[in-house]
Amino acid sequence: MTIRLNRRTALGLGTVAATGTVLGAATPASAAERPGARPIPGAFPSTPATPTDQVAAAYTRYRTAAGGNWQAYVSVADPAGAPVVAVAADADRRIEAYSVNKIAVATAVLDNIDRGLLTLDQRVEVTAAIVVPGGDGIFSLDGAYPSMVTIGHVLANLLTVSDNTAVRLCGLVAPAAEINSILVAKGFPNTQVEPVANPNRFFLGTSTPRETHDLLRALVAGTLLSPASTTFLLGLLRSPVAFTDGIRRTMSSDERARIATKAGWFADARHEAGVIFDRSGAAVLTYALFADGQADPDNFGATHPAVQARAGMGPTFMAAVDRLVGTGKTVRITAPRPSNGG
Repeated sequence: MTIRLNRRTALGLGTVAATGTVLGAATPASAAERPGARPIPGAFPSTPATPTDQVAAAYTRYRTAAGGNWQAYVSVADPAGAPVVAVAADADRRIEAYSVNKIAVATAVLDNIDRGLLTLDQRVEVTAAIVVPGGDGIFSLDGAYPSMVTIGHVLANLLTVSDNTAVRLCGLVAPAAEINSILVAKGFPNTQVEPVANPNRFFLGTSTPRETHDLLRALVAGTLLSPASTTFLLGLLRSPVAFTDGIRRTMSSDERARIATKAGWFADARHEAGVIFDRSGAAVLTYALFADGQADPDNFGATHPAVQARAGMGPTFMAAVDRLVGTGKTVRITAPRPSNGG
């Protein structure tokens, strides 16, 4: 039985980020299913049938090894029609999404930008009172407040280092009721933040694996946000500093750049959702992986069983779909250029 924590009890009015990854198998994995596996030229067909089966088999293998409770929805693109479902495990169960729902929060803020109500360069004040002490992110490390930052800077911290204070800063420009209203209007009634007494504060709330998957599909299809906001949001989720402990952990920098991902973690939950792109920048696989109840619940690092499981799934998923052609909008991301300062 899954145990759910009441976030009010745990955190008062605070907001917490989350992240996770998984690895290991109870039985020996094939070469393509081992963490770090790479695409094998000519090993996979160009139609989704066999890749879908391989994705499903990898999910089952690593999920079983990790144990605990899993809810998931994973699909593979089919240029001939709708995506082919590879995994549908308790996919309509409404559960605490934790920091995976930061994608939904960012969607609401960017929707306001698309409608001309906000701008990315608009500034918000960071006061000492709004900074979440400890936890994830960088605002709590600064120690020099008050200060001013742009909404663009807030969203960058929200979706890369999963900053908790960035959630509260988003609430200053998009109150909880407004976020929920925008998400309902876009077709996501189960993906909702949880309001509190202060209208500008909220817990990150709930979603279902299917709705999180469908929100990402709408994003890459270009129907969720404007082209500019779509590119901005995917650029953050595909950046080198976005979450790397899970799906992207044992990948090269080029492979990581082909994945947009967001993780969420709190208590014993370790979630992750995202998109794998083909080399042209079109979406080829979309995943929403929610897990809890595994061993070692106080371990928020890369060795947590669920996080290790996702680290095993990631390269296998990419290898399976490597010869497929993605669908939806093509979103090219500028390759990262390391700098030595100066």
